[in-house]
Amino acid sequence: MTRAKNFSKWSAAALSLGLGMGLGVVPATPASAQPGPTGSTVVSTTHGKVRGSVDGHVRSFRGIPYAAPPVGERRWRAPEPAATWTGVREATAPGAACAQPQGLPVGVPSTDEDCLYLNVTTPTETDGKRPVIVWIHGGSLMYGTGDMYGPERLTTGGAVVVSMNYRLGVMGFLSDPSLPGADGLGIQDQQAALRWVRANAASFGGDPKNITIMGQSGGGYSVCDHLASPLSAGLFDRAVVQSAPCATGGTRTEAEAKADAERVVAAVGCEKDRAACLRKTPVTELLKAYGAFNEPRPVAGTTLLPLSPAEALRTGRFHRVPVLVGVNHDEERGRVLGQELAPGASPMKPEEYEPAIREQFGDRADAVLQRYPLSRFTSAGEALATVRTDATWSVPTLDTARLLSRWTPTRMYEFSERDTPWFKGYPAPSFDPRAQHMAELPYLFDLALFENVKDEQTGFRDRMLRTWVGFAASGRTSWPAFLGGRGYVQTLSSEAWQRADFTDDHGYTFWKSFGDPVPSLRCAPPDSGTVSRRA
Repeated sequence: MTRAKNFSKWSAAALSLGLGMGLGVVPATPASAQPGPTGSTVVSTTHGKVRGSVDGHVRSFRGIPYAAPPVGERRWRAPEPAATWTGVREATAPGAACAQPQGLPVGVPSTDEDCLYLNVTTPTETDGKRPVIVWIHGGSLMYGTGDMYGPERLTTGGAVVVSMNYRLGVMGFLSDPSLPGADGLGIQDQQAALRWVRANAASFGGDPKNITIMGQSGGGYSVCDHLASPLSAGLFDRAVVQSAPCATGGTRTEAEAKADAERVVAAVGCEKDRAACLRKTPVTELLKAYGAFNEPRPVAGTTLLPLSPAEALRTGRFHRVPVLVGVNHDEERGRVLGQELAPGASPMKPEEYEPAIREQFGDRADAVLQRYPLSRFTSAGEALATVRTDATWSVPTLDTARLLSRWTPTRMYEFSERDTPWFKGYPAPSFDPRAQHMAELPYLFDLALFENVKDEQTGFRDRMLRTWVGFAASGRTSWPAFLGGRGYVQTLSSEAWQRADFTDDHGYTFWKSFGDPVPSLRCAPPDSGTVSRRA
């Protein structure tokens, strides 16, 4: 990967701050649900019985092991089956977060390696054929947990929702020759969880023949990887990709991955007897050596991923399931605002806009400045965010939909809500965040990271929930499939639920005139670097 020379400094500033109705099943509107019973409930799984909790219209089971603890000699090995148990296992608290660095609200600082647990949330009343949504959390494959995302609204809407923890960063994607296969363990963990879901969905009222994998940002790139991985065959039936253009992400080269590994090995002093030494090194030292600003990805050209997602989609060598793919209208606003809110920083000055464009786009900068003159915008930060959104998110997401639609039923959306919740407890931004990276998540999940969705947006939120659950149930949406060069893209907002003028709005023809790839400062998805809480 070619990194712009100021990426680390720029990202460090952002990171230092902390960070239509769907068709098929037509569930009850979540807002109309009435209080239900409370208590406990027991379900039998392939490994033993688990006791969860009942709260209103949902049953929750948390902290169920789906693989053996990857500790000791299992560190950096493929996931192995979890042990069975006798009696009833308590499943009312989530499992430990997988090891990850400190500093980001989208993550949970942890040094735990015994972390391969999942959570199941299911309606109290079910006919045994509920669609199953498996949520793969974001966090740049460096941060996060499944239980951070409260799925009760999706469940009340009619779906069984499963989330999992999987190995992250140095523990899940270390590509050292002494550790064969370790470069994609996070994805292998997800595959192990999907096998567990296939085997156990029916016990929780879900349809084991109707499983949708759904992810955002780092989790969305994981979905791209599952679409391309032969080892994910038969593990899912539909896919939802949010803010993760498969056409430009999902894997890295062997050289990039090995360079990361060499840096870690040298930092912890494991040049000799590498595998044994690395397995004995405390996780705190490994996390420090790996750092907080990496972009771990599995390596293309392996048994796990013979092809990158982009090449798999281009050639049709991927799992041809119905796909819902989407992007937020203002993805990069969160990153730019995070930079502005960093300690000692301030909003971008007008005179800083042109140099930033010239640094990123080089000999193409004159054309970019002509297309995106500062006079069009209320601030330099808003202008920069617009340029970077169009170039590095909007255009490659449309390319992704075009590639997918050549081979499989595809729906595309653009989340365009203008009045979205801001990060809870943070200073007011200098310009509206609008549909920034992650902005759609408070409409699908209960997330403590964000302020509450406004009461007047309840109807819009419920419509989004119906759409996502409806797609999981049927593989369709209320808007048409994406077909052809100017395929249908649906705007999702409280003001407009209609076809988007996507190609013109984001300058698609302009950016494609440069050829591929468009130069970018974005090396890691901004879910890892939007804003962080001040101490």
